[in-house]
Formats: sequence, structure tokens, C-alpha cells
Amino acid sequence: MGRRLLKSTSLKELSAILKLSQSTVSRVINGEGDKFRIARETQKRVLHGADVHGYSANTVARSLRQKRSYTVGVIVPEISEGYSTAVLSGIEDELLKDGYFYFVVSHRHRPDLLKGYPRMMLARAVEGIIAVDTAIEDELPVPVVSVSGHRHREGMVNIELDHDQAAHLALSHLKTLGHHRIAFIKGQAFSSDTNRRWRAIVETAKALEIAIHPQLVAQLQGMDPGPGPGMEVTRQLLQTNQPFTALLAFNDVTAMGAILALREAGLSVPKDISVVGFDDVLAASTYNPPLTTVRQPLRNMGQTAAATLLGLIRDETSHPHPAAITVYPNLVVRKSTAQAPAHAPHATTAAAV
Repeated sequence: MGRRLLKSTSLKELSAILKLSQSTVSRVINGEGDKFRIARETQKRVLHGADVHGYSANTVARSLRQKRSYTVGVIVPEISEGYSTAVLSGIEDELLKDGYFYFVVSHRHRPDLLKGYPRMMLARAVEGIIAVDTAIEDELPVPVVSVSGHRHREGMVNIELDHDQAAHLALSHLKTLGHHRIAFIKGQAFSSDTNRRWRAIVETAKALEIAIHPQLVAQLQGMDPGPGPGMEVTRQLLQTNQPFTALLAFNDVTAMGAILALREAGLSVPKDISVVGFDDVLAASTYNPPLTTVRQPLRNMGQTAAATLLGLIRDETSHPHPAAITVYPNLVVRKSTAQAPAHAPHATTAAAV
């Protein structure tokens, strides 16, 4: 005997069974019970009834009926533990709460993908796009929110960190510890934050009367998201034979690579060299030593980006739309920074130990 298939219950039938309005049942099923202040007991009764009677919301039919896709596209440089993942978690929080589906693409800085992905997303009927550390050059017919994009144009809202405050937090911390010879690792040329953050560091260093020595400034190369580029560029700094007592890295992963290279050279962190990272990714607190870092509110930036995009889609955002929404960092002091030594260690001497 074949298996009998249960007939699914329609919204109208479920509403009649529960003796509730179709709008109430629909709002609970779509996760909007709290938004419309529907009693928790009623919500439980609706969800239980939907389970017992085999009802599931037909999102395809809803989309066709309302001429909506309830879909958002998210573009990131790459997907790995760190910056992008933390921002994505915040985006997901907000979109799922509002019943939106999203898909993510990573462009790996390939020009063809940077150009093609927005059009591909439009072909799949996205209602908006979130670009994370990615420049969107073309004008698009849907709302766009950029996280750390630093491109101000019509129809786009930028979620931006206060880099001036970030630079002040890092450099004033090192100055308070007595560090005057500081090495700097800038981000790759393709990162949207690189120029803006470096400009903030230069201006803040001047205000704090901290000299920036050109020989102690290096830039990350390549596209490897791991600690390798940080290791390589720190080796280059050590090879200049210019002494320094502290290092400010572009991000936490770079700082971790720098610590590996310093150890390789026989130097101790933070006894010989203090290291400051940027972002406060998950691994920063458990690294050896735990990393002092400028914390970006990455998850909050993702949540803000998603909430802003949904407001633009629903036309709930004030007119004219804000060009930028600023978020603020804070300094997390851990064990990778300490009082500056009396004399800056010499790299070649340390490497010979």
C-alpha cells in the first residue's frame, strides 16, 4: 500500500481552525508577532496549530503576489575568519529577523567579478545590495549600503568607522606606555580602509608629537587573508635595522603574523616589542599573547547596514538619505602591549640570540 500524503492546510483554513484572523496568523508565521504586539500565548497557539495541521507559508506565492523577492545580495572580498565573517553575522541577524533571504558572493578583488556581481544580483531580483569593504562603481536601480566603502554617491549609504578616534586610541595608548619609535603596517592598496586609516594615523601622530619614520612604515602585499603577509612585512621592517619598541598593525591577523616574525627574530612580545592590532576578531582574545587591539563594532556594523538597507527598501529612511552613518571604536587592552624598554632592541642583535 502506498504512503498517504497529508493535504497541506491553507492560511484561510488554519485561521478558521484557530478562530483567529488571517492577518494575525500570517504575522505570527512570518515572525512578526512581537512587532505587531501579538500575545505570546497566541503566538505559541498559532505555531503549534501550523505544525499540527501541516501549514507552511508559501513564500513563493507571497513574492509573486506582492511582486517582491525578499532577497538581498551581499558582496565581500573573501570569506574567512575575521572581518567579513563578523560583519556577515550582524547582517544575518537583522535580515533573518525580518524574514529576508540573502546570498553572499566573494570577489577576491577580481575586476571581472567586481563588475559582474552587482548585475548578476539584479538578474536574480535582489531588492538591495550590501557591499562589505568593496567599492561599487556603477549606479544601480536598487538601494545600496556600503560597509567601509568610503565612496559617497547618490543612492548609497556608507557605514563608516571613526578612524580619527581609532588612531587616537591606539597611539595615545602607546605614547602613555613610553613608546616613541613605532613601526606601522598599512593595509593592502585594494582595501577601502587603507588610505582613510593611514591619513588618520598621520594626523593623530602629528597632534601627539609622535614622529613617523619612513623606514618604519611598510605595506601589506598580496591577497592572502592569513597571517603570512604580516609575517613577511615584519621581516622587512626588521631587516632595515631601524630599532622600534612598538608596532601598530592594519588588522588583527596582520598583528598575529607580526608576532610570529618577531619571535622568529628572537624578540619577545611585549617585553621587547609591543603590538597593537585592529578589529578585535574572535581569535584576538585567545592568541598568545592576547592581543591589544582597536575594536571595531563589526557585528553592529553588519546589523546597522542591514537595518539601513531594509529601511531604504521600504522607503522608511529619512529624505534625503544620509550619506554616512558613523560607528565608534574602543580600545581593548590585553597582554601584547607593555611599558617601553629603556632601549629599543636592535633587530640583528635580537636575531642572533
